[in-house]
Amino acid sequence: MKYLLVGLGNIGPEYADTRHNIGFMVLDHLAKKHDVSFDTGRHSFVTEFKTKGKHFTLVKPTTYMNLSGKAVAHWLSVLKIPAEQMLVITDDLALPYGKLRMRAKGSAGGHNGLKHIEETLGNNEYPRLRFGVDSQFSKGRQVDYVLSPFSEDEKIDLSTHIEKAAEMSLSFGTIGLERTMNFFNK
Repeated sequence: MKYLLVGLGNIGPEYADTRHNIGFMVLDHLAKKHDVSFDTGRHSFVTEFKTKGKHFTLVKPTTYMNLSGKAVAHWLSVLKIPAEQMLVITDDLALPYGKLRMRAKGSAGGHNGLKHIEETLGNNEYPRLRFGVDSQFSKGRQVDYVLSPFSEDEKIDLSTHIEKAAEMSLSFGTIGLERTMNFFNK
């Protein structure tokens, strides 16, 4: 069984450790843990590994956040993976920092990466893992906030949250969406 894990983010060193790049950070953690490296692929950096009899392809779109759907559509097509076997990992301003929530489908919630995926696929029926980054910004400062690094206080347990998000991502493929949501979504 094949699964596609898509971590949303922006390429370039200026975005590397920002809240908006949490999807990239989770996939980097998984790649390191499974001793694989990303190669340049069409519209993305890509790598793959097998674990517990499942094949995972990890994709970090290089299209920048607002055009993430290009990479998603390409890899779903090339790998012949149905959208329900894809998990999109993204930041979420509506959730408290570190809160993780997996869903089978849902709205883009104002997230430009999710909006583009929805537009490209023609629906919002694909699983996603939302990583809470909170909303500690003043009116009109949302872009600055998501494109800024995590605070020193947040960095204290950031690796723990990333590890849990990685665990949830693998669980999605190994035990399934419903069981993963039941176990992790609290």
